[in-house]
Amino acid sequence: MNKFSSFLKRKNIVFSFKRYCIDALSAMAMGLFASLLIGTIIQTIGNQCGVEFLSTMGGYAMKVAGPAMAVAIGYALGAPQLVLFSLVAVGFATNELGGAGGPLAVFFTTVVATELGKAVSKETKIDILVTPLVTIFSGIGLAMLIAPAIGIAASAVGNAIMWATVQQPFFMGILVSVMVGVALTLPISSAAICAAIGLTGLAGGAAVAGCCAQMVGFAVMSFRENRWGGLVAQGLGTSMLQMGNIMKNPLIWIPPTLTAAITGPIATCIFKLEMNGAAICSGMGTCGMVGPLGVMTGWNFSASAFDWIGLAMICLILPAVICWALGLICRKLGWIKPNDLKLDL
Repeated sequence: MNKFSSFLKRKNIVFSFKRYCIDALSAMAMGLFASLLIGTIIQTIGNQCGVEFLSTMGGYAMKVAGPAMAVAIGYALGAPQLVLFSLVAVGFATNELGGAGGPLAVFFTTVVATELGKAVSKETKIDILVTPLVTIFSGIGLAMLIAPAIGIAASAVGNAIMWATVQQPFFMGILVSVMVGVALTLPISSAAICAAIGLTGLAGGAAVAGCCAQMVGFAVMSFRENRWGGLVAQGLGTSMLQMGNIMKNPLIWIPPTLTAAITGPIATCIFKLEMNGAAICSGMGTCGMVGPLGVMTGWNFSASAFDWIGLAMICLILPAVICWALGLICRKLGWIKPNDLKLDL
């Protein structure tokens, strides 16, 4: 047992919740942003402005989402060079085989392939052959076994959520908005979750509402502590920056979460806000304005004034006003004290 523990330590293989469910997932989100998300932004701008060059460029970036996610995960897990480079093939194959569940499948196969690759790395004199072989064989082999099933399951879950949202837009609007919004602020990837279950349509609109409620809500609510830097960092970056403060005082999470519960059903029942772009956009909110851009995808010149008003209200105006008001109430009640929302920017 001691030999095995020493081997794992030498190979930097750590079996822990933090390593896999926080570090790896957070890195996967970065990989998604550097490929599918930024590609979606570029392509959407190109489509909206009629610039074919941008549309093509964005399309290329979107196609390498699998390899980008795999390399990001491997990097977070401390993969040696040969393992890291071999993960490109693993990510590409898994994402292709996984369909709607591609990101989730990439996560599982990449973690396994990375750890097995790390285990054999530099253990033989023919490392140049052994390490890539083990990494690619284990990763793609596992993908062939589980990725299609994950894709089918993800599609089923996503379809069920979207169907339920259409049938019960009020209650599902609340549920989806709150859950995805909370996931956005937690150190996990709401974008990966939405991508994994293919969350689009009306349910995707509710998810956008929840994410915007957290990001814009925290940005405005904490303006007195963090000023303009905090407004931009949280409003266009991520509300995850507040996790440290939430751990100290969970009550600061009440205003943005209640805001999500309010704006979610408004999005589904009144404005009929739908995610027309990639499912991953549903879990991004105002990060790089990916959420609103995803909603705008396919609008072209067919959107009405009501559509534009709804988008502005759900993504910017209502989250700012409602969360600010709820935050003020919480401050009056003493639930939120001075500097509880302060960020080290």
